[in-house]
Amino acid sequence: MRRVVITGQGTINALGHDVPKTLEAMREGRCGIAELELRDLDRLSVRIGGQVKGYDPEALFNRQQIALYDRFTQFTLIAAHQALDGCGLTFAGELATRSGVVLGTAGGGVNTWDENYRTVYEEGKNRVHPFVVPKLMNNAAASHVSMEWNLKGPSFSVATACASSNHAMGLAFQLIRGGLADVMVTGGSEAMLSFGGVKAWEGLRVMSKDACRPFSANRNGMVQGEGAAVFVFEEYEHARKRGAEILAEVVGFAMTSDAADIVMPSKQGAARTISGALKDARLNPSDVCYINAHGTGTAANDKVECAAVADAFGHHADDLMISSTKSMHGHLIGGTGAVELLACIMALRDGIIAPTIGYEEADPECALDVVPNVAREAKVEACLSNAFAFGGFNAVIALRRAP
Repeated sequence: MRRVVITGQGTINALGHDVPKTLEAMREGRCGIAELELRDLDRLSVRIGGQVKGYDPEALFNRQQIALYDRFTQFTLIAAHQALDGCGLTFAGELATRSGVVLGTAGGGVNTWDENYRTVYEEGKNRVHPFVVPKLMNNAAASHVSMEWNLKGPSFSVATACASSNHAMGLAFQLIRGGLADVMVTGGSEAMLSFGGVKAWEGLRVMSKDACRPFSANRNGMVQGEGAAVFVFEEYEHARKRGAEILAEVVGFAMTSDAADIVMPSKQGAARTISGALKDARLNPSDVCYINAHGTGTAANDKVECAAVADAFGHHADDLMISSTKSMHGHLIGGTGAVELLACIMALRDGIIAPTIGYEEADPECALDVVPNVAREAKVEACLSNAFAFGGFNAVIALRRAP
């Protein structure tokens, strides 16, 4: 089977508007979670989030584009420009037909839904903008990326709640490895931080009102974030022949379904997915020394994930480093796995393990090395990125250092 490497990356999220600023914040253990700047904030009981601050869409997009691009699409295009502008690829001729887009999002155009519900129900207007449907649809971001860069190969969107980005990137990996494409633009985005988006999540009673503290005994829930991360996945020989800079190699992917509960995670399902990714990558448990955890900061998720890691890795689990960067950028729901892949690439390239910040009290049910509060230097040859979603959908990606 063909090998797959990463040759471009871009992001905008609560930690930074590009990759260097994001990685700097991760190295410093800096928190991007703060009080939200939203309309009707006083009607919300949850008022914090990993919001992209200092963002002005009018500085980046014209009026016609803003009318057509929901906030999640804007974030995607910003990240895609960063990933593609520097990777040296021009998509024309056969390469255009051998290149595509797979992006993850759970909510799609939530801001567009929110704005237009206000227009119709609160303001009593009987007409909405003619572009509402193409603006809010989940595949809007993937469609606009394909059009902007002339990507005519396999292109679609994936919506599997919190696993959306990992499913998207895993499928992009499989498309290249299986010979159906040579280049795939992949990742994910989310922009649920609107009044309606936060209000809906409040109803689940899984949200923290003060901080995200994954694996800490006093954790009290997750914190939402927003943003995007986009990558260029490329067939190894294609990248090598053109002299591309290779950031990391994608070596394995697994996905499973718990088929059990709509919100409660399953240790068995998560462990099967981790073991499946190791098998697909032909890695031994001892080859892996870092896992970017799903690590939401909820009582149920954190202890189930730690138990699943212990099951999948056996005695080697005690030698693993496992951290949750959601403690810094928040939970981007469908976009979260993409932003977290940046931390995996940083571990492989720079030997820096992003910390789990906000850690205050040891929890015997999370008795792994969670890299508490301070980043760590370590040589990493291989790592995993976990995503375990509502609905019982699990997706784990395995990466190696660049060949």
